[in-house]
Amino acid sequence: MIKIVSDSSCDLPDEFIREYGIHMVPLSVEVGGVRYTERVDITAEEFWEKMKQSRSLPKTSQPSPALFAEAFKEVIEEGHEPLCITISSKLSGTYQSAMVGNDLIGKKATIFDSLAGSLSHGIQVLMAARLAAAGKKMKEILEILEKYRESVKIIIPLNTLENIVKGGRLNRVQGTVAKLLNIKVILHGVQGEVKMLKKVRGTKRFREAILEIIDSLNPEPGRIFGITHVDNIEDANYFKEVIEKRFGSEVIVNSMGPTFATYAGPGGLILAL
Repeated sequence: MIKIVSDSSCDLPDEFIREYGIHMVPLSVEVGGVRYTERVDITAEEFWEKMKQSRSLPKTSQPSPALFAEAFKEVIEEGHEPLCITISSKLSGTYQSAMVGNDLIGKKATIFDSLAGSLSHGIQVLMAARLAAAGKKMKEILEILEKYRESVKIIIPLNTLENIVKGGRLNRVQGTVAKLLNIKVILHGVQGEVKMLKKVRGTKRFREAILEIIDSLNPEPGRIFGITHVDNIEDANYFKEVIEKRFGSEVIVNSMGPTFATYAGPGGLILAL
């Protein structure tokens, strides 16, 4: 049987990880001068608080190849075939670490680049786990993942530009002006990278712009949607209800972990549509 391995940045809720026995390889994050292991000794909510208090942007680090090799060995020793699905290779060196880890064990695992992040990556992990549990073969699972990867829309509405300023992508004067004018930014995922989609002014227009994107969708039956948030469950649930009402689809909502919360900032969302 195929068993799924993923890195911890996928933001998949713990109940799915337990249900399908998904092996999780953790990234690490340094915030306030202290290094933590994602999903091991720091929760998403604990990280948010530390991030708010930090004057500098937290730093995330990819897992070592040895950690991936260890996870693959565990799966093989259990009598299963490992399929590893990672965060986009264009956003992190994690995919490359997994490839090197696979080399260390004689290339006995299959490595798949999600070309995504947060729950757009996590949904691929969940889909693969469900397909594997249903007895599907590797080739069929990979074909379905590739189809999803090509069609998914990744929308990243930023409630504040605070972390973009901390990261040096926007200077403090520009950040202050944006705050005074209540300018909000919507980014999107394009072939595994994050790019600017639009800037809007005001909270009302911000929601309207996101709804316009949702309205443009024509999802196939059974499509899974995902929403992660940084201390913004109100907006996450609002968009969840909209999607459920319009499409009758499964919508997963979860807290955004350190890897992406670092850049999304307080109130930020990532929608996998």
